[in-house]
Amino acid sequence: MYQEAIRIGTLVPGRQDTAAYIKQILDHGFESFSITFWKTVGDTDLARLANDVNDTLAGYDIRISSLGVFGNPLELHNEAEETRASWRKLIDAAPLFDCDIVAGFAGRLIDKPIPESVPRFKEVFGSLAQRAADKGVRLAFENCEMGGSWERGDWNIAQIPAAWELMFDAVPADNIGLEWEPAHQLEKLIDPMPQLRKWVKKIFHLHGKDATIHWDVIREHGVKGGKQYAYHRTPGFGDSNWTDIISELRQGGFTGSIDIEGWHDPVYRGDLEMMGQVHGLNYLKQCRGGAYAPNPV
Repeated sequence: MYQEAIRIGTLVPGRQDTAAYIKQILDHGFESFSITFWKTVGDTDLARLANDVNDTLAGYDIRISSLGVFGNPLELHNEAEETRASWRKLIDAAPLFDCDIVAGFAGRLIDKPIPESVPRFKEVFGSLAQRAADKGVRLAFENCEMGGSWERGDWNIAQIPAAWELMFDAVPADNIGLEWEPAHQLEKLIDPMPQLRKWVKKIFHLHGKDATIHWDVIREHGVKGGKQYAYHRTPGFGDSNWTDIISELRQGGFTGSIDIEGWHDPVYRGDLEMMGQVHGLNYLKQCRGGAYAPNPV
């Protein structure tokens, strides 16, 4: 039986051949997989996909940590309705994957200040949270700003603690929380550790993604000088101390997965992508404390 409370895994693309993708990377040592879709699940047969994935993982002590769809579910156009429908489909399908988390963006009314989207968030996710609760599923919102700010944006209000307060006051359900990562805080020059300590009980899933901040660029050009000063990194190559992050998670009682969100690192990309991810996997396992060792009886 698997003894670690915190698993280290990776994101995999959601599509009909996801199981074949997983099969290629099974032996690298990932302990969980997060299956993610962009905007919509489309015509993916989720029951068939679950069957294929479960067959691929048979005999391995590996689990599907979460299902995700990353679009804007708050707008009123057809694409937003497809995203909302995909949230419903993934909530219904999650038990087929023996999975209890569905994640994604909280959405946004385009180019409106964050508080103006909260009534629409309540309308959409009040019912989705109840649908999820009825099936034993939790909903987790990624803290990515997608180029937006408090005043304007296209995708996601779940960016910073002030927004989380508004969201969780509007929908006070125990089964809604966060899909958190430090990269999105670091790029806003926020220290992620204080908010991690405060919000750990609302963190259901983590993306394993870090950032590097070039302070010399900030000192010379500022944050609006047209020079890139923040780079997303695979864990092990960025600025965060993941030993501290995992220690805070343990102290806060977190159980679940940290799944590496690859395909962002400016160095370990292309032919070096999986090399970087495997390094991140092994790094995070060491930050977790190394291999599990049972206590003497």
